[in-house]
Amino acid sequence: MEVALFEPRIPQNTGNIARSCAAFNIPLNLIEPLGFQLEDKYLKRAGLDYWPQVTVNKYGNFDKFLASKSPRRIISFSKKNGIYLNDFRFQKDDILLFGREDSGLPEYIIDTSDFLISIFMPNLQTGNNDQKGVRSLNLSVACGIAIYEAHKQINFQNGT
Repeated sequence: MEVALFEPRIPQNTGNIARSCAAFNIPLNLIEPLGFQLEDKYLKRAGLDYWPQVTVNKYGNFDKFLASKSPRRIISFSKKNGIYLNDFRFQKDDILLFGREDSGLPEYIIDTSDFLISIFMPNLQTGNNDQKGVRSLNLSVACGIAIYEAHKQINFQNGT
């Protein structure tokens, strides 16, 4: 399993995700352009001293990333009409793809993905902005939830 971030913007989110990748021993793929430099102090601080334990791969654009990962399954995450996370079955070579903090994944990337997954939120905001509810989860939180669920399914199937 691997995690991929499409054009991440907030260094603290990427640092937190890198820490989760270190905890689960999975690579982190960053698809440019990034909204920060990899030397950013906030990125480093959020990842603490775990950076040496994370394999970080950088790709100049989505097409280069996609070409390097074929034929593996690309599992995109969005709040938009995906299969609910708990209803999806992960495989050990899946790549979990997350979009930008401000705009998510573009439709053309969702369309090239193998599956679209959504994390159920009982208090999801629907309709116009005057309604109460949460617009979305923080990127690093959503990524942590997805990593945990995929890891649980892959490594603890059939009671093993």
